[in-house]
Amino acid sequence: MTGPGGHIVVDVSGKVRRPGVHQLSSGARVADALRAAGGVRAGADLTGLNRARVLMDGEQIVVGAPSGPSVVGGTGGAAVGGSGSSSAGPVSLNTATVEQLDTLPGVGPVLAQHIIDYRAQHGGFRSVDELREVNGIGDRRFADLQPLVGP
Repeated sequence: MTGPGGHIVVDVSGKVRRPGVHQLSSGARVADALRAAGGVRAGADLTGLNRARVLMDGEQIVVGAPSGPSVVGGTGGAAVGGSGSSSAGPVSLNTATVEQLDTLPGVGPVLAQHIIDYRAQHGGFRSVDELREVNGIGDRRFADLQPLVGP
C-alpha cells in the first residue's frame, strides 16, 4: 500500500545517523531507507537484513538490534540482527518481513509472501482473524498461528 502521491513513509531507528520517519518513493527498498537515514553507523550488525527487500508504507526498520533471541513482534517491525523467538511476543502481521514470518510454525517463504501480498492488497490486517483469508491458511494452520501473531 502506498500513501498519497506514490510515496510511502517508513520509520528507521537504531544504529543509523539520522533515525526517524522518512518519506520514500513507492517501490523503495531497505537500502533506500538506510540512505535516507544517513547511512548505517560503524559497527552496526547487518546480518539478516535484506537490503534489497521492497518496503511497505508504515513499516519500521530497526538497525543493529542485538543478536540471539530477536526483538521480533510486539511493537515492532523489521528487527535486524536476530532470529525469531516466540518468547519475544507476537509477530506483527502488519510489519513482519518474509524472514520473520518464515520463523512461524507451518509458514515457509511462499506462505510468508502470501501474507505480505494480502497485507499490501488490503491495507494491512485489522485483526488476526483476517489471516484466515490468506491463500494457504486453513483452520488447522490458523489455530497454530493465532496465539503467535498480532495485527
